[in-house]
Amino acid sequence: MAETISITFYHHGNSHTFEFPPDSTISDLAEEIFSSLSIPQANQKFMITPKLGLLKYPFPDPVLSLSSLLNKKVVLLAPLPSELSSLSEASAASKPRQRSPQLKSAAPARHRDWRKAQDEATYTFGTIIPLPYLPNPEKSRRFLERLRDDAGIKASMRKHKFSVGVLTEMNPAEHTTHEGRTLGLNRNRGEAIELRLRTDAYDGYRDYKIIRKTLCHELAHNVFGEHDRNFWDLTKAIEKEVEENDWRSGGHALTDQEFYNPDDSGVEGEHMDGGGWTGGEFVLGGNNRPSHGSAAQGLGRRELMAQAAEERMKKQRDANRGPNAENHPQ
Repeated sequence: MAETISITFYHHGNSHTFEFPPDSTISDLAEEIFSSLSIPQANQKFMITPKLGLLKYPFPDPVLSLSSLLNKKVVLLAPLPSELSSLSEASAASKPRQRSPQLKSAAPARHRDWRKAQDEATYTFGTIIPLPYLPNPEKSRRFLERLRDDAGIKASMRKHKFSVGVLTEMNPAEHTTHEGRTLGLNRNRGEAIELRLRTDAYDGYRDYKIIRKTLCHELAHNVFGEHDRNFWDLTKAIEKEVEENDWRSGGHALTDQEFYNPDDSGVEGEHMDGGGWTGGEFVLGGNNRPSHGSAAQGLGRRELMAQAAEERMKKQRDANRGPNAENHPQ
């Protein structure tokens, strides 16, 4: 028995002959090629003729005896070591480089409380109406708008779900008698609220905080008509809520913008009014007799209410344009 066997194979036109022990296998041949030619086993394919055909590592029969290949032609199908090196470099170059993650500057978050915006459009005054036949009606309009947009008034109306059709002013002459002066009036529990804005001489406007306190009283009449304990408890609760949310007076700011305060001379009055309440109206004087007549009668009741309804619908549509808008009863 021969001590070794010689296996010759061809690679790229060149012949190579290796000596192996008689019991060696095709796996031994692949290992020797890797050691001698630096061609990894994973890149090795053998075309063996006749009959065996193409054998690829790790081979269908890894223990195929090399002795069975002595009378056959063996061709190694594999790249040259130099080609393998070039392929490795090309493969590395073709891989996309992993870029280090870059931190993007955080954009300021834009957040709007759409639920609050919709509530403010629902629980508010439908329309603002100054008396056009009195001097400077635009000043009265700005005064009424200031009350409507007062942070404390808005917060309290949202909390109690108050909706008022019309906020208007009253003519002092129509609500002044020898017995007293009416400062506020709530018609039909929120259909319309009238406030005495002007001085008796029509030469200026009364103190803003006193008028706002009158408005708190009139808002309580949206719920209670009589001046019983329930009414007074609600009135005091509304007044407290308005004060707490009036951030200009030490309360909490509800927005990041200061409310526009028109530079009207005489908006802050020279005297503070005080008195009692009767019959749903805030009256100054001794006998507390209800006064009658509306300062807005000359404008037409149907016209006023149609105007108020149109304003409410417009504000509701604007609020519903926000994301996830919800419908709320008016």
